[in-house]
Amino acid sequence: MSSKLRIFTKRFFIYTNIAVVFFLLLSCLAPYLNPQKWWFITFLGLGFPFLLVITFIYLSGWLILLKPKLALISGFAIVLSIKSISVFFAFHKQKNFSLTKDSESLRVVTWNVARFIELKENNNKGSGIRKKMLAQLQEQNADVLCLQEFHTATGRNYYNNIKTIENELGYPFHYFVYDQDGDSLYYSSIIFSRLPIIDTGMIRYPRPTLPDVLIYADLKKGKDTVRVYTTHLQSVQLGTKDYEEIQKIKSGGENPVANSRGILSKIKKGFSYRSIQADIIAEVMEDSPYPIIFCADLNDVPNSYTYFTIRGELQDAFLKKGFGIGRTFSSLSPTLRIDYILADRNFKTMQFKRAIKKLSDHYMLVADLQLKN
Repeated sequence: MSSKLRIFTKRFFIYTNIAVVFFLLLSCLAPYLNPQKWWFITFLGLGFPFLLVITFIYLSGWLILLKPKLALISGFAIVLSIKSISVFFAFHKQKNFSLTKDSESLRVVTWNVARFIELKENNNKGSGIRKKMLAQLQEQNADVLCLQEFHTATGRNYYNNIKTIENELGYPFHYFVYDQDGDSLYYSSIIFSRLPIIDTGMIRYPRPTLPDVLIYADLKKGKDTVRVYTTHLQSVQLGTKDYEEIQKIKSGGENPVANSRGILSKIKKGFSYRSIQADIIAEVMEDSPYPIIFCADLNDVPNSYTYFTIRGELQDAFLKKGFGIGRTFSSLSPTLRIDYILADRNFKTMQFKRAIKKLSDHYMLVADLQLKN
């Protein structure tokens, strides 16, 4: 009986190992297959980090049991997954970010500020989230701020965040394209700059995607001109009820299939819309006459069609100077790196950091980029 149990156990682990490897390799195809046709593979792309960890566990287990031939199942899959691993994990030694800025560098901040949390003017001394966020922006002493989910107002009792950042933080130039969000309330992405803006542009995404736009500003730095893009791509738009359903699923609540049906539908729709937006962005940036810096909340992970399409030949500041997974979204999963600073090969990434303070639901990213001679 014990012999049969050993055989069954061994076969069970071999077959499950093969299954995990199979799905891992399928997930590595996500960056190359358009989600509009291959949505299932795109879902697997989200699970890549977890499949990779399980594969490493199998690899370690077989090696501990002195089964090198069986370890090859996982080892071979890991080698084939190297491209996805290379964009998922940064391997650089962690260094302290120097707030002292080189005069030749361009310091760029990108941050989804979630409307600064507080829309209406108040004397809320208990939280003061907006003031803390503005203080964090000021501390970076950046040349350029790219802010997504930015909110400002000209009506009474609401914060005029453009005026505040211009006057109190010292950014005399900005470019903002908005749709009206209520009475004198405005919401979109924005570029602030301490360098002169000599030209701007805006591209709208096709409906029914969100009203966010792709904007750019051409900045004059000495004798050079740099084009900075920013945008916020289609979010999954999970509401309070959806997060409650997620908690039910995590706790093993009744009927997880029914609980997850609406959530999966929203995720699938987000994949599809972002693929359309990504194709547009890649085409637009290809026509830039100037060196490119791209800052955005892509709402998608590195192992995705969105990221690979937009990044193309651009360098990822986190991968150049960061370490680890680089999570930028503070909710749901620790694997969600969905905010990026990308730059073309005309730049050298000098340093990079994530400001890990839970003010917005996203972490601020900061990079020093230097134009090569």
